[in-house]
Amino acid sequence: MIVAIGLSNQAPDVEHLDPMLERTIASIGTLPATFIADAGYWSEANAKACSDRGIDAYISTGRLKHGEQRAPSRGPIPKDLDAKGIMARKLRSKNGREVYAMRKAIVEPVFGQTKENRALRRFLLRGLEKVNGDWSLISTGHNLLKLFRFSWAVT
Repeated sequence: MIVAIGLSNQAPDVEHLDPMLERTIASIGTLPATFIADAGYWSEANAKACSDRGIDAYISTGRLKHGEQRAPSRGPIPKDLDAKGIMARKLRSKNGREVYAMRKAIVEPVFGQTKENRALRRFLLRGLEKVNGDWSLISTGHNLLKLFRFSWAVT
């Protein structure tokens, strides 16, 4: 299910984390307990915004090459770590790896299903407002199909 959507013509996602949190809260009616985001959303301000709200954030601090893995974190947390170091260490912990790995099953399939199953590789409209409307319609259709399949499986 798609909980919140957003589309912009700006390359970095950093400034969009807070609006996405607001849309998520508006959609589900409460603060999420956990928030997972890719490296495009990393900033100290975003990590602080999540922690100030009591949200357990898992925001990647950088990209890895395909198949590359960082060594797991062990031992006590060093006192001289900055916010980025603390988040990177959190993501390398056993729990952090498990939580962040859920992103592959929660977020990424939506894009794969949209691209492959519905053959949407580009928008047909022009202008940010029209494309936002198009993406909203596609997301609504995605959610309706999920609900239909779920209700079909239950009955």
